Amino acid sequence: MALADDINATVLAQIPLIPEGGGYGTKLSAHEALASSVSDEGVIQPGKARPSYCSGATYLVFLLTLRDLEKRGALHLSKATWEDLRPRLRPDGTDTLPDGESVWGRWNANGPGTARLFHELHLGENFTDFAKAKAGDFMKIFWTDAVGKNERGHSVIFLGLEKKDGVEYVRYWSSNIPEGVGEATVPRAKIAWAIFSRLTAPGKVRVLEKRDEYLASLLKTESSQAEARKLSGIVD
Repeated sequence: MALADDINATVLAQIPLIPEGGGYGTKLSAHEALASSVSDEGVIQPGKARPSYCSGATYLVFLLTLRDLEKRGALHLSKATWEDLRPRLRPDGTDTLPDGESVWGRWNANGPGTARLFHELHLGENFTDFAKAKAGDFMKIFWTDAVGKNERGHSVIFLGLEKKDGVEYVRYWSSNIPEGVGEATVPRAKIAWAIFSRLTAPGKVRVLEKRDEYLASLLKTESSQAEARKLSGIVD
């Protein structure tokens, strides 16, 4: 089995560790719950992250994957790195970390947050071609062409394509409105476009002190598909 396939399998193996349901929420209580589920030492208790939201759920799978690989001796992350990986709140406790700050603030950002993180740290490959996608790829769904302050998106883990009555569906896992954690399917035609991020080099995770100004700007400004692709290193 190729390394990438093995890591994708590891990603998929973490999904059952996160309890289904729990409700969907994006208010402070959901941010607090997510923050409480990961300690500075990297101890992860995914059952605490309830209610949940999409980027928080996929980020927990990312962290659980790193922890699993670490336990198997495939990589080693320092205590400082685990501290930086934690999905922390702002120092005043009023919200989660701003978009573009630290690893979590990149993952949680509007636009190509996860893809920008993968590109910056060389964690793996970003692409948009559904024909290349494999179960276990991280995926950012864009429901419209908008990128930035007016976007409608969803952070998920791709599970595959299937046909029902001649209609092609995308199957994925995430925290979904309104039930929370679980699998879902959507007609592929409802997805305007998507970015897939495949983890292949998890050992390159490190502390990020500098803010990603592009991601930080997307709460107030508009970007474009072309700019998002370029800044994520996508060439397909």
